[in-house]
Amino acid sequence: MASEKNRKGPARAGKTAPAGRTASAGKTAPAGNSDALGGGSNVVAQAGILAAASILSRIIGLLYRSPLTAIIGDEGNGYYGTAINIYTIVLMVSSFGVPSAISKQMAQKMAVGDYRNAQKVFHCSMVYALAVGIAGSLLLYFGAGALVPPNSVPVLQVFAPTVFLFGILGVLRGYFQANQSMLQTSVSQILEQIANAVVSIGAAVLLMRTAAGMGATPQAIRGAMGSALGTGSGVLVALLFMVFVYLKHRGFFMKRVRADKAHREEAFGPLMKETIFVITPFILSSFILNLTTSVNQTIFMKVMIGTRHWEEVMTTTLYGLFSNKAVVITNIPISIATAVAAAILPNISTSFAQGNLKETRKRSVNAIRMTLIIAVPCAVGLMVLAKPVTMLLFPQWATLDTASILLAELAVTVVFYSVGTIMNAVLQSIGRINMPLVSAGIALAIQTVVLFILIMTTDLGVHALVICSVLYSVLIFFIDSRFICKYLKIRLRVFRVYGRPVIAAAVMGVVTRLVYELVFRIGMMMAERTYFMNLIASVVSIFLAVIVYFFVLIRIGGLKKNDILQAPKGTKILGILQRIGWM
Repeated sequence: MASEKNRKGPARAGKTAPAGRTASAGKTAPAGNSDALGGGSNVVAQAGILAAASILSRIIGLLYRSPLTAIIGDEGNGYYGTAINIYTIVLMVSSFGVPSAISKQMAQKMAVGDYRNAQKVFHCSMVYALAVGIAGSLLLYFGAGALVPPNSVPVLQVFAPTVFLFGILGVLRGYFQANQSMLQTSVSQILEQIANAVVSIGAAVLLMRTAAGMGATPQAIRGAMGSALGTGSGVLVALLFMVFVYLKHRGFFMKRVRADKAHREEAFGPLMKETIFVITPFILSSFILNLTTSVNQTIFMKVMIGTRHWEEVMTTTLYGLFSNKAVVITNIPISIATAVAAAILPNISTSFAQGNLKETRKRSVNAIRMTLIIAVPCAVGLMVLAKPVTMLLFPQWATLDTASILLAELAVTVVFYSVGTIMNAVLQSIGRINMPLVSAGIALAIQTVVLFILIMTTDLGVHALVICSVLYSVLIFFIDSRFICKYLKIRLRVFRVYGRPVIAAAVMGVVTRLVYELVFRIGMMMAERTYFMNLIASVVSIFLAVIVYFFVLIRIGGLKKNDILQAPKGTKILGILQRIGWM
């Protein structure tokens, strides 16, 4: 899997561990008791729980986005997309990196049994989240006119309170993740999406009725405001759930704190300073990683409307197809990597804090390899089934061809963003929290220059956004790869880690497309119902794609028995594979 060189032994008692590690003498206390919280100790299982919840949340999001887009139209979708990109940037600056930062900081303290100060980190983080959440909300509400075009201002103002709520929610999610229990975060994500879906559709319909007879644009604006209201409602429901589960388990947490007699409680001031120093790089990393969206949106909208003299409605609609259709679909498989990153960060932080570099390397490479095993076939699948998938989720026929082309072009970013997310988590886990800032900053600068040149000198239009998104993800991937190899002293074997999933996915892609075309054409001969036959052909081809991919991957040695045993229900899955002769 990986060859290791220049290995260093674990930190010894009495010496200070390097690069943010905490050395301790004697036995090391466990990072937490996730079983007591309803979780489990297996990081793969925890990642699986969070990944499953993330996928389900994304699916729920897509299922409601389709009827919502039909209600508010591509114009309303464009206003919503414009506003949510700015909202996301403010969220990144204020609180989006908080769960990962808290998870890392608390996990390192709990790795040496310092439960007393781990709990105090939680309190410091909550103070931080409240302060920056209020500031972010005020900025969005009162500064909306300077941040987005006029038609998107009221939409952005509806988003404003959500920043404050999300900060508190992030602290609570990070707290449970530090205890290596992803169940609570997973449930809260699902509840958030359900509430989001219900309120978004309901509020969009009701608000659009208030603009009846006022014209298409006022109705589109009101519909986008309803969708934004749904986002805030979802965060509120998730927050209420996380508060409930924290209060339910607070007795367990405080009992653990009271039992810690070996560590003296640190003063609030120094610990708050330490917490800010840990959170800030995570915040900035998340901010820069996602700043590209708003930078690209701003450049695209201002140049196309102000310099190229495109109409605002047409420009906004095209951007909506890119951001709220193609990007939304590609974010589904990328969410798996985000879940894995959340699960492995406290796990790798723990092994690193204990000075176990061998285990740190092993966990890091396994996380990268398992992410590729999922991300590569997802990317290939979206390429070969771009139009069928777009038709299923966003059946607006007038813009179907454009949206599906954008999706096919953007699909490759699934691989690079997924692995880049994992590599960022690894770097943050080993104390190199500034490295993701470096890679993201370099990538952002390069892709911004390229985008400006493309839209000023070519007629690529919205496709220039796709090119720069691919460029950005590739740059992040390669720069972070160099950092990982440098700081962990590992050399990734290209064929074993990257090559085998690519070969299996290529075979899968050919089979998937052939099966889809065959089933769809036969179905259309029987009954000319395009959407229904597309649904059947898509389900059949995707089902066979999964079988073909894993069969080829196992046969060429890309998936071993140990990999399967680490997965949830791994023993049962391995038994089935052995009975059918695959292993």
